[in-house]
Amino acid sequence: MTAPLTPPPPPHQPPSDDAHVWQAPPAGGVAGTVEYEQDGPGMKIEVRDAAVVTAAMVLAGVLLGVLWWWLAPHVPLIADDSAVYLKDTEGEQAIGVDGTFTLLALAFGAVSAVVVFLVRRRGGVPLVVALAVGGLLGSLLAWRVGIWLGPTQNVVAHAKQVGKGVTFSAPLKLGAKGALLSWSLAGLVVHLGLTALFGPRDPDPYASPYGAPNPPQPPTV
Repeated sequence: MTAPLTPPPPPHQPPSDDAHVWQAPPAGGVAGTVEYEQDGPGMKIEVRDAAVVTAAMVLAGVLLGVLWWWLAPHVPLIADDSAVYLKDTEGEQAIGVDGTFTLLALAFGAVSAVVVFLVRRRGGVPLVVALAVGGLLGSLLAWRVGIWLGPTQNVVAHAKQVGKGVTFSAPLKLGAKGALLSWSLAGLVVHLGLTALFGPRDPDPYASPYGAPNPPQPPTV
């Protein structure tokens, strides 16, 4: 009578895509399995959200231009038979025009950053780029809208229209072109601060998978 033969071992099969990846056990722990998860919503979704943010900020530039035209101080001019002069040579209305635009742009940048952070808390490079590009484009549009709504750029024709010795407003002008960057800078700084304070945190790579910290190991001799 012969003994039954032992069946051969099954052939080795490569792990499938949905198989768990074995993870080395921590010191004093037990081996476990982990699964890889996608980090973030995906590049396509981030790019789409960034395009929406940029478009929304450009449209908000129209509102910024209207507010700038409405709140900016008027620079008074007066004309005689030969030229046009500033009525108040020591006035600070021109500085106030630039300051009004700058303060409004800073406020728009802060609000934009807060809204973007609340909608997409995980952030991402495309959203940061959208805040910078959208703020710049929105500022450029606001600048042109304010000039278009303000007094005419043809000062000589305007002076002839109102008459000699009559005070009229100078065209709306942005002297400090650096103010066009205020919206972008404010948005980037506020968004960076919110992300650092309230953004999601990456898991600690040295923490135990069971929630308890690994005990310190004695030094090896």
